Amino acid sequence: MAEHESLEFGKADFVLLDSVSLDEFMANLKLRFEKGRIYSYIGEVVVSVNPYRAMNIYGRDTIEQYKGRELYERPPHLFAIADAAYKAMKRRNKDTCIVISGRVCLNMMKLTIELMVESSRVIFQQEGERSFHSFYQLVKGAPDAQLRSLHIQRDPTAYTYIKVGGQIKSSINDSADFKAVTDAMKVIGFTTEEIQTVYKILATILHLGNLKFGSDGDVTLIENSKLVSVLGDLLSTKDENVEKALLYRTVATGRDVIDKQHTHQEASYGRDALAKAIYERLFCWIVGRINDVIEVKNYDARVHGKNTVIGVLDIYGFEIFQNNSFEQFCINYCNEKLQQLFIQLVLKQEQEEYQREGIPWKHIDYFNNQIIVDLVEQQHKGIFAVLDEACMNVGKVTDEMFLQALNGKLAKHAHYTSRKLSPTDKNLEFDRDFRIRHYAGDVVYSVVGFIDKNKDTLFQDFKRLLYNSSNPVLKAMWPEGKLSITEVTKRPLTAATLFKNSMISLVENLASKEPYYVRCIKPNDVKSPLLFEHERCKHQVEYLGLLENVRVRRAGFANRQTYPRFLQSKNWLICLEIIHIVCLDKVTILIMIFHTLFLSLFCHSQVWRGTLARMRYRRMRAALIIIRAYRRYKVKSYIREVNRRFKNVRGMKDHGKHVKWPTPPKVLRKFEEALRNIYNRWWAWTLIKDLSPEEMVQIRAKVATLECLKGQRADLGLQRAWEGNYLKKDSPGTASSFTLVSSDLQRKDKFMRVLFSCNVRKINRFNKAEDRALLITDRHLYKMDPVKLYKPMKSIPLYNVTGVSISPGKDQLVVFHTKDNRDLIVCLQGMVPAGDSRIGELVGTLLSHFKSEKRKLQVNIVSPIHCSMNGRKCTVIVETKINQSQPDFIKSRSGYILSVPGN
Repeated sequence: MAEHESLEFGKADFVLLDSVSLDEFMANLKLRFEKGRIYSYIGEVVVSVNPYRAMNIYGRDTIEQYKGRELYERPPHLFAIADAAYKAMKRRNKDTCIVISGRVCLNMMKLTIELMVESSRVIFQQEGERSFHSFYQLVKGAPDAQLRSLHIQRDPTAYTYIKVGGQIKSSINDSADFKAVTDAMKVIGFTTEEIQTVYKILATILHLGNLKFGSDGDVTLIENSKLVSVLGDLLSTKDENVEKALLYRTVATGRDVIDKQHTHQEASYGRDALAKAIYERLFCWIVGRINDVIEVKNYDARVHGKNTVIGVLDIYGFEIFQNNSFEQFCINYCNEKLQQLFIQLVLKQEQEEYQREGIPWKHIDYFNNQIIVDLVEQQHKGIFAVLDEACMNVGKVTDEMFLQALNGKLAKHAHYTSRKLSPTDKNLEFDRDFRIRHYAGDVVYSVVGFIDKNKDTLFQDFKRLLYNSSNPVLKAMWPEGKLSITEVTKRPLTAATLFKNSMISLVENLASKEPYYVRCIKPNDVKSPLLFEHERCKHQVEYLGLLENVRVRRAGFANRQTYPRFLQSKNWLICLEIIHIVCLDKVTILIMIFHTLFLSLFCHSQVWRGTLARMRYRRMRAALIIIRAYRRYKVKSYIREVNRRFKNVRGMKDHGKHVKWPTPPKVLRKFEEALRNIYNRWWAWTLIKDLSPEEMVQIRAKVATLECLKGQRADLGLQRAWEGNYLKKDSPGTASSFTLVSSDLQRKDKFMRVLFSCNVRKINRFNKAEDRALLITDRHLYKMDPVKLYKPMKSIPLYNVTGVSISPGKDQLVVFHTKDNRDLIVCLQGMVPAGDSRIGELVGTLLSHFKSEKRKLQVNIVSPIHCSMNGRKCTVIVETKINQSQPDFIKSRSGYILSVPGN
């Protein structure tokens, strides 16, 4: 039997008030708060008052009391709404959503913004406020060894971005939370590398905040340059690339590429924009990763049923501060949109439904805030449109110019004003403030920062920097960084447009669901569990439209269903009782016998639901037995067929490669995948088991080439035998001289084998192109003069080589990067088959050798290629020329051009 609260706690549902007035509503709300009843109903809407104390009403035993119960069987609670949404999804295949909103805050200095696209908290917090918890968890909770690897101190006040929150004495156990979050990531399926990348990104943001910029005349410098190498290590990219992205912006003008140096202010702004963007990308990646893990694999509506969802939106309420910023403008617009949705679904549509049904109805007035929503988001006329138009103007655009544009567009709007439009209003500052008359009250906004915050300040250089990281997780977060410098992209959407589009999409999504509302009220501003501030709570009740909600629900019907769904319920006793009821005074009877009617409905429905459940169980059990038997038959049939087709593969010429695999049943798809892998490994083993050691070396090199360059270049040369030492083949007339010199070098430098050799065209230290021979052994890289019988000119120890860069084209350009920034730029020469090159062989041979020595070789496939010649930074690009007979280098403004013959 249902358990209900006694009258000493007031009315659990405001619909049951003896009379509907604001005083009655407030008296009942206050009584329930003082009696510890923080939840109440308005029909199916939950009103929640913050208790500002821990309450023992959320444990496992409480969950069990509400599981499977109807809404009015137990006292009001969040769990009742959650279970109602779940039942609507399971029983009626309805998409549902729970919208938690409210909490109007007036005249507060504290800035609390954690809304969707909002990321300013990463770099700035008000006094008495913490940044995101993840930073403090890392600093206070990570093991010492992990902190050392991240170059992090165990002191949050040492980091500019979070030091305000680091000075707060908090009851939060960051150390325990760090372990809980890390364990949760492991449980859900994050790999060790992914978890480490998460903390590397958090550490990167902390170090970015400590970067200080200075000036030497017109040149902007990084004062604490040691942090650059720390950032390079954490981001898995080169230090010089990090420094360049922080201090310069690359601009492409036609064929020319110009590095435009930032001013001190631009560098600081870019640093902060990078920190916010990295955190936002990390957050979105984590959400996407979790969704990938929990997504139903191989979803089939016939098997799994309709793909229904429950959405939960919990958002901070409308807030009025002093000196309201762009961020607060966005959050208040968001609340106006959600209030509009509440009005549309709860107050407007219900009344319109009664009118359509021909039911006598006295219209209940309410404030429709559509006019305020239009003021913000309307095309061409709204505040967001004016802001975007200002940001697109050419030349220097200021916040004051934006305010002037607002004054021109909105001068006659009843809900907008500024000091220019109201000269006698001293609460507004000239050229700074404007006021909007929201439903919750008048709010003054400062335009300072609106222009800068609305623009996309994240330069493409940062996106390229992070895309070119050798960390695959970080690289995947920045796909747009793949664009080359010279590619023209569309103007990025502004923050206002992105936010508006997100809100419109969110509201459309919510409107398509069956909504459940939780309306939140703050009883006081000092977080006291005893204080109920009447005026504050009254203002929130009026803003949320709760009294109008009571009137509509009380004057209407407690339960409304379409005829088909009502008749499908088969509760004929209930139907007869309701028919009897509606023949009387509808409004009075429905209110007076609300509980009696519910109990009657509940008792009849419980009996019928039990009967239906038993019938459904018997059908499901019979179906399950049939399905299990059929599955066993399909599994056995599949295994027998695999055995029949593959039992003689050892005697086949291709060891069964031509044999077609049978189609597995769904239950064995993962098993089939594993079986194929086992077969493929066995097939590969049969091919290589008789190879010589020399042939195995070549196989490993080709595998390395395929793994590194597949999809990046087409001319890998995998179909031919790799000879490695091509100088003997390409220059047979001087082969004896080369053999003599290489033998002398082997005796002198003690190398074991030659990895690669060929003729090359290279750039010398005087920026001139010249012919040379290249000899790479397992210990050195030698440059030789073929004219002087392969006299060794210079050698580079192989341990000094950090990486190689090649272009994605069909040219033979190779840049060897060294630790001392004296890179070697060459173009390989020699006869090769059509559509083939020696680039793949060179890269694979080096990768295989470095791997055998447990060393890492960075391979970049990019255009243009960034490198250093004699310590000076430059770029190398490849251009095609029709009349060119042989590849050759020429000097350019930014570095060098490799001209190659055209078709």
